[in-house]
Amino acid sequence: MKKESVKERIEFLRTLLNDANYNYHVLAQSILTDQEFDKYLRELEVLELENPEYDSPNSPTKKVGGEVIDRFKKVKHKMPMLSLPDVFSLEEIEDFNKRILKENVDPIYVCEYKIDGLSVSLHYEKGQLVYAATRGDGVVGEDITHNVKTIKSVPLVLKKPIDIEVRGEIYMEKKVLEEINKKRKNEKLPLLQNVRNAAAGSIRQLDSKIAAERKLNTWIYHLPNPEDYGLKTHEEALNFMSDLGLKVNTQANRLVHGIHEIEAYIEDITHKRNELPYEIDGVVIKVNALNSQNELGFTSKYPKWAVAYKFPAEEVLTKLLDIEFTVGRTGRITPNAVLEPVIVMGSTVKRATLHNEDYVRMKDLKIGDIVSIRKAGDVIPEVVEAKKNRRVGDEQVFAMIYTCPICESVLEKKKDQVDHYCMNVSCPARKIEGLIHFCSRKAMNIDGLGIEIMEDLFNLGFVKTIIDVYHLNQHKKDLIELEGYGTKSVDNLLLAIEDSKHNSLERLLFGLGISGIGDKTALMLVKKFQTIDNLLNASFEDYKNIKDIGPTLATNLYDYFQNVENIELIESLKELGLNMKYLGESSKENELITGRKFVLTGTLSFIDRDRLSEIIDSYGGFTSSSVSKKTDVVIVGESPGSKYDKAKELNLEIWNEDYIKEILGKLKEI
Repeated sequence: MKKESVKERIEFLRTLLNDANYNYHVLAQSILTDQEFDKYLRELEVLELENPEYDSPNSPTKKVGGEVIDRFKKVKHKMPMLSLPDVFSLEEIEDFNKRILKENVDPIYVCEYKIDGLSVSLHYEKGQLVYAATRGDGVVGEDITHNVKTIKSVPLVLKKPIDIEVRGEIYMEKKVLEEINKKRKNEKLPLLQNVRNAAAGSIRQLDSKIAAERKLNTWIYHLPNPEDYGLKTHEEALNFMSDLGLKVNTQANRLVHGIHEIEAYIEDITHKRNELPYEIDGVVIKVNALNSQNELGFTSKYPKWAVAYKFPAEEVLTKLLDIEFTVGRTGRITPNAVLEPVIVMGSTVKRATLHNEDYVRMKDLKIGDIVSIRKAGDVIPEVVEAKKNRRVGDEQVFAMIYTCPICESVLEKKKDQVDHYCMNVSCPARKIEGLIHFCSRKAMNIDGLGIEIMEDLFNLGFVKTIIDVYHLNQHKKDLIELEGYGTKSVDNLLLAIEDSKHNSLERLLFGLGISGIGDKTALMLVKKFQTIDNLLNASFEDYKNIKDIGPTLATNLYDYFQNVENIELIESLKELGLNMKYLGESSKENELITGRKFVLTGTLSFIDRDRLSEIIDSYGGFTSSSVSKKTDVVIVGESPGSKYDKAKELNLEIWNEDYIKEILGKLKEI
């Protein structure tokens, strides 16, 4: 066969097999028999092997798997992959609808199945699949391209040669899980407990052959930038993606008008739920008009134009065997239910948090009770109630402990609070929990330093402080010799530790474990302050004047960054090479603004102060509400007041309206 005809044959076979995959796995139609498909696939494999110059990363032959990677690379999303706010009742859906109406938005929605799987982002360039990534923390995910290529419903080549990112859900069908578990049972392997965990575990295999064997599937449901393609509604975006050859659940999606049609859709789907070949755990409701979505906007966590209704959780009965107490990183004592193992929503539940003493007493729980268990939001195990009519008389009354179960320090319960605390900062349990938190996925994301390994390293004396994490390389030989550890796993762990030094500042801030500072608040703070030094130098008022930061959080932040030991920790982390800047939205730079602390006072005629603060922040400057010796520049408008007087008293640099206007003009910001 001539080279030119070989190339043509390869291209013909690829087109034929791609069309067959699309028709079978997306449209549920067959244009080739199984025997024909296998014959053409084998011919293509042979031709590609004999003619490597015509190899293509998006050939249908790549769907059989075989690529093995050493580790998952991190991928930063071009646009954050936000989650949706959950609602659990029709009343909450009505509240959502009222908020939409209040904003004078037309209440036309698209209702979709909420697929029980894991989110994925697919990126195409000129119609060719370039890479696929998990959601991760919404900002940074993991590259799973080698596994996604094995999913037959994911087109490696689109029907149009365009650049596009689409998002959806990877899932496993019920019958596939049954087949896998039947095989695993025969091989005396642990069974996969539910489709969500099975899909997530399959997509995170380093060997793509394993993922290929798991027969994963996808539904695509979101286009992050639909306006770029001239689209005006979410419904148009769904049809647009379907026309490209992507698998979109067009038969299940429904355009609805108002609350009554939403409720009718939910009622309809609730009856059909168990008959579906895949699991759904709710219904997603989205405003259809894209201009309305833009008007409604986003919170720091969620879009305001969509909610996810979760089906009521399944409840099962089991026995409360014991109540044990754990110590958190802040010293908080949590009672936990030890349960007779029971399967809830497809997974085995052995423990559930009981939150605090008041919670246990309110539910009147006794050790030995038969209790009902459900998964709150289909995820977190929750003890609903004790079945008091099942009591036989030998149940034990709950007794709250008054000393720490680890260090035996006397517990404290502050006035007007429900929680008990171990106040011993040297308590081993507090230290271990703090280290686990520091290394966790939403914090420094050090893969390999989970709960059990961290407990081992702590007990062996290798890791007692955060600094010790970054000195683990000094114990490499000792680690390799430990049971369960090997050269490759230790190398991967040390590489993950080294990689964590390059994380954006919000991860470090969250990982430090400052009381009340969650991952979203940490991100908000570093966007505002940009660097760790700005956080260290901020005043109590600087913190308190930030939206959503109240007096309690402001006090926690200020006290933390005034503590000598914490300052020394941060300086040590700097010396170890950890990044101390926000790496998200790249800051512009200007020598007059970047890294300097500004105070605005008085009225400016050409720009409002909020906009000026935004510009200063965007150039890596920092705006404060109070004048101090740490202030670099005071910008003065009309009627400046006492801040101007204090600036003169401290001999600070003062910019008048004309000067700041000149600077902003040169920067083309006005």
